[in-house]
Amino acid sequence: MTDFQDYHSRIAQIETEAARLAALAGDLSVPVPTCPGWTLAELITHVGRTHRWTTHMLRNRVQERVWSRQVPDGLAEGRSGDVAWLAAGAAEMAEVLRATDPSMQVWTWGPDRRAAWWPRRMLFELVVHRADAELALGAGPEIPAETAIDGVEEFLHNLPSAVWVTRSLAELGAEGATIHLHATDADGEWTITQGPAGRIEWARGHAKGDVAVRGPVSDLLLLLYGRRSPDTFAVFGDRALLERWLPAAAF
Repeated sequence: MTDFQDYHSRIAQIETEAARLAALAGDLSVPVPTCPGWTLAELITHVGRTHRWTTHMLRNRVQERVWSRQVPDGLAEGRSGDVAWLAAGAAEMAEVLRATDPSMQVWTWGPDRRAAWWPRRMLFELVVHRADAELALGAGPEIPAETAIDGVEEFLHNLPSAVWVTRSLAELGAEGATIHLHATDADGEWTITQGPAGRIEWARGHAKGDVAVRGPVSDLLLLLYGRRSPDTFAVFGDRALLERWLPAAAF
């Protein structure tokens, strides 16, 4: 696909994922174990705020850092969002994304300073939090392999720009260490190399690492986000490295 096709394809995926999350949000008091301290109400509120943040950034062509908590969310003080509020924010965001030139210059926290960065980031914000809701309700998340591959690469693409993560990675003292991810159900392999000052480099393709992890690609995506335990994978090599690296890298 071209960048333009990817951009609009991801907006359609966002709409699907937002509808799936809304359908899960029945009893909002249900705890979300993968987001400690949250219920579904907090999860819905967080997602809805990120949608309104995205809308604000693109509609106003913001060029300097503005965090989501600085953007009005339409909620009364101390109130959580509900399904209707979530759906309204997702719909408005999709409308603004479609009306925006993907090449437009805008602030992001990632390595790209174009509007095209935003739908990919918001898609995986939704995918992972939809999985959180499913896990909270005792369901097994299903993520299409093509989407999960894109999600792994989106995570790795943004990771070096997540300064709050690179600080944690720097504290590991693991410069030069390598982690290899190998999908067992799709054409997906990646090698992550820990660089200086917590930075990482990554490459696609087969290679040997200090530690290798094999499993379904959707589970590899959730592993990177701290939603799956290494215990559910085939792990070869320096398992201790993996168990130290994963919590430091999650964002």
